[in-house]
Amino acid sequence: MTLSMHKESPVAHSGLSQLLQQLEQVLLGKPRQIRLALACILARGHLLIEDLPGMGKTSLSHALAQSLGLSYQRIQFTSDMLPADILGVSIFDKHQAQFVFHPGPIFKQMVLADEINRASPKTQSALLEAMAEQQISVDGVTHRLPNPFFVIATQNPTEQSGTFPLPESQLDRFMMRISIGYPSHDAELAMLKSDQTPQTLDNLPQCLTPLALTQLQEQCDKVAASDALLNYVLALVHDSRNQTDAVGLSPRATKALLQAAKAWAFLEGRHYLVPEDVQAVFCSVAEHRLRTSSQLQGEALSERILASVNPIM
Repeated sequence: MTLSMHKESPVAHSGLSQLLQQLEQVLLGKPRQIRLALACILARGHLLIEDLPGMGKTSLSHALAQSLGLSYQRIQFTSDMLPADILGVSIFDKHQAQFVFHPGPIFKQMVLADEINRASPKTQSALLEAMAEQQISVDGVTHRLPNPFFVIATQNPTEQSGTFPLPESQLDRFMMRISIGYPSHDAELAMLKSDQTPQTLDNLPQCLTPLALTQLQEQCDKVAASDALLNYVLALVHDSRNQTDAVGLSPRATKALLQAAKAWAFLEGRHYLVPEDVQAVFCSVAEHRLRTSSQLQGEALSERILASVNPIM
């Protein structure tokens, strides 16, 4: 996929163009996955990456944080982890004669929840308030989280041993789910010839500042959507709710689909939506939310919905 470089194109913004090119040097041969991840961030969403170990999930999240100048923390989820290991804990200070809150690793602008489904549901639920409201509550006290704030979670396939399926309420907090997949022959050959190591990610040049990212997010919000386009979004959502073998998309998913489509259009260099923008992000927004009662997978069902609903523009 090539960059749109029209004069009016937002992608012509030098920092954003550099960011895309830099990420494509980290995750070789995966331009679509990179664009989806970036669109998710521009839409202020949280991202779930589901794939086998060693596919580049951690490298992508680290490269995003480094390139965007965001404070970053990787949390390795394990079966014995407790919510306090993520949120923080209040410890009694004898000099002040009171409990003092010690923030946990959640207090970063980008948090990588690595192998999130290896932790128990109780620990997974510690992220719910943070992802929905950008705050946490400990001992009855509310603490605001940094702005911007993103959670990128990696998930191993649920058929692997030692995993706990993410509950529906947790899945619905993720704007998108993507899968990286195996690299092509040429991409893997280039990887073998590269001298890139995990340590080199720390030296990636910063392409954007957090303030610039916030400004780009505001520009995404201003991408225009006609009534016909909004009705197309609603038609897709309503079709998902009429499926006999699945529970359909929530209103939160409807809003996520529109915001993600706006971010995709922005990356394509347009200030207005077309049906192709919605189609480009629909599966990533919908498939992890479509809870099926049959053997039909969410990805196949989302493709079926896309094929059955025609845009009337």
